[in-house]
Amino acid sequence: MHHGGPLLVHQFPCLSDNYGFLVRDEATGTVATIDTPDAKTIGDEADKLGWSIDLVFNTHWHPDHAGGNAALAERFGCKIIAPEGEGDKIAVKDEVVSDGAEVMLGDTALKVIGVPGHTLGHIAYYAADASLAFVGDTLFSLGCGRMFEGTPDVFWASILKLRSLPAETALFCAHEYTRANADFALSVDPQNAQLAARSEEIDRLRAEGLPTVPVTLADELPINPFLRADDAAFAASLGKKGAAAHEVFAEVRSRKDQF
Repeated sequence: MHHGGPLLVHQFPCLSDNYGFLVRDEATGTVATIDTPDAKTIGDEADKLGWSIDLVFNTHWHPDHAGGNAALAERFGCKIIAPEGEGDKIAVKDEVVSDGAEVMLGDTALKVIGVPGHTLGHIAYYAADASLAFVGDTLFSLGCGRMFEGTPDVFWASILKLRSLPAETALFCAHEYTRANADFALSVDPQNAQLAARSEEIDRLRAEGLPTVPVTLADELPINPFLRADDAAFAASLGKKGAAAHEVFAEVRSRKDQF
């Protein structure tokens, strides 16, 4: 369990490499699931904890994030909040929200941050009072999501939004991709001692069957190559001296796609 001020987060693996997140507002006992990758596992985890599920907060339309909406609504009668920018790609929903909106989980406010790039309507949910953010597939530890629908300038602007959150913010990423991300990061940033140390830590955690996320933004800033596209020395090391940050971001993303 992750205790973030007024919120309690129960994180668990589901599908092949997704994480499920059940989030409980301590003051009211209201519970949300962040996305619905695997309705049965999510429901069973809630039952084990003696929790009901009141809300679904979707980050984007991909089936491993919204595919369980209907089944969970049937099982728990939960209200489904979905990103407006995904249009009709999320068929089962009750309400849509977009950048700048606020959703309530019991007494705790979560700010909706529009982070297009992986998909055009992707959103993140940030709880300032709990110092945590659910970032879906926009940002991973040492990585970022594939650029399926967005363009580099759009995706980089989204990365900057997340990078501007307070450094102590815990980032809850939706997949356990960190080992592969570390291998790539080391390939483009081989002299980074902090990155090398994190790589060893990842091996230790995974050997014990432990997750590598959440991770704080502070820990990611010096070692995640996708957060460093406007670092002049890093850009130069990639042969992109003087290039615009979104062009450097595009170069790093392209290299990761082919890694």
